[in-house]
Amino acid sequence: TLRQPISQSSMADWASKNLNLHTQGIFRRRLSLATMLSWSGASIRKPMLVTSSRAVRKEACEMFKLVQSYMGDRHTRLDRNHVALLAVTKCWSTQGLRDELYMQLVRQTTDNSSYRSLAWGWELMAISLAFFSPSPKFQSYLEGYIYRHLDSDEKIAQHIKELVDLKNKKITKSRKKRKQNTEDEGLPISTYAKYCYRKLQKVAVTGGKKGLRKPTLEEITHARSAILTPSLFGSSLQEIMQRQQGTYPGNRLPWVQTQLSQQVLALGGEHTEGIFRIPGDIDEVNALKLQVDQWKIPNNLSDPNIPASLLKLWYRELEEPVIPQQFYKECINNYENPDAAVAVVQLLPELNRLVLCYLIHFLQIFAQPSNVGRTKMDVNNLAMVMAPNCLRCQSDDPRVIFENTRKEMSFLRMLIVHLDTSFIKGLL
Repeated sequence: TLRQPISQSSMADWASKNLNLHTQGIFRRRLSLATMLSWSGASIRKPMLVTSSRAVRKEACEMFKLVQSYMGDRHTRLDRNHVALLAVTKCWSTQGLRDELYMQLVRQTTDNSSYRSLAWGWELMAISLAFFSPSPKFQSYLEGYIYRHLDSDEKIAQHIKELVDLKNKKITKSRKKRKQNTEDEGLPISTYAKYCYRKLQKVAVTGGKKGLRKPTLEEITHARSAILTPSLFGSSLQEIMQRQQGTYPGNRLPWVQTQLSQQVLALGGEHTEGIFRIPGDIDEVNALKLQVDQWKIPNNLSDPNIPASLLKLWYRELEEPVIPQQFYKECINNYENPDAAVAVVQLLPELNRLVLCYLIHFLQIFAQPSNVGRTKMDVNNLAMVMAPNCLRCQSDDPRVIFENTRKEMSFLRMLIVHLDTSFIKGLL
């Protein structure tokens, strides 16, 4: 369910306080807010947003050229993948540039008379959201802008027609211009907007790409393809199962869940001290995530902490947790009652029940005394590291969160100790 974002008047108020109003002409007249927030084919001489950062002031104008180049509004020798990589890398390295890029994209996707340019602007926004979030200060504005494009395809088409007609009244039509305005429209803008809206919600929580390695061309390509082909990470269980129908039609469990779990065991994870507690190298985890999203498991893995960390990430990033929100209260209320805890599992939707039972079956392997002696991860430790990936407290009250964290751990511990998961072997 989409929450209602800030109003249009609140967005205008935010813009009036934070936009770095530009000037034009020999008398250096200030541009209006409407002009500042409309597509421009010209360069800019200073950032779109007020900033005290020298680095941002220096890079903002170059960033605008990259935005124009990606959208096809400026000639460049680089292909669009490399342009996107340059823009994303600048923002990934300089945090203050992130809001500036998003504001530039807001401008260049407003009153844009070229559908192709408009679509590529939204595409660059979608790619950027795969790597970094806007600041909390700017998030509400960007969310409001994206929200207003979720069901606006007819309005956009009509508005582009009006802009083109207006332009054609002022200038003589040429064959070149007629050709430009009859290009294939491609994806509806609402497709980009819906993807960006969901991505913004997630990246605001996760913080985007982590690690020391800079973004790569492969990651840029993957971020673009994710617009049409949902990732195995961050989707719902139902979407993941639908997506694997073509490749693994007989599987009753998500391929990504079983493959990563088996990799942990194949690499000796049940004998590795601190498994699930000690994180794998974040850059290697990111690299494995790219491979898994292409249905590949590399054969050169050696550290079980890599697939273990990615497996935890998969559970944590599910659009809805393995134990759906409507069962959360019942789990919390029965955190000390083994029979009641097991009964909750039987009430879950079939897919959720199977996925949870597979996870518990997997954790029961590590909870065996012979393995605990090596991993130093007893049932309490296993419940502590995995409970946050299965249950999500919706309260904002720190006291409630703290109290429920203990109950979530106890509930998962009850399942590891008491849930009969022997039937899982027949599913594999």
